[in-house]
Amino acid sequence: MTTLTLYHREGCHLCDNMADALTPLAAELRFTLAYVDIDADPELRQRFNEKIPVLMVGEDVVCCHFLDEKALRQALTDG
Repeated sequence: MTTLTLYHREGCHLCDNMADALTPLAAELRFTLAYVDIDADPELRQRFNEKIPVLMVGEDVVCCHFLDEKALRQALTDG
């Protein structure tokens, strides 16, 4: 099973929306989701501050701000 990383911050409605959109896809697409709060790491905060939420498969960015389900499916198929 693949682990996706969702870079987010607390209180971010776009982050909550993406997490909610990913939840029903997890079983179908066979992935788990690791949440990383960018505010816990100054380097991550600098890297992702205005791009969050950022969804990654490994080191590859799949999408930012809103879930791109087509890109996610493609990333999981290519991997």
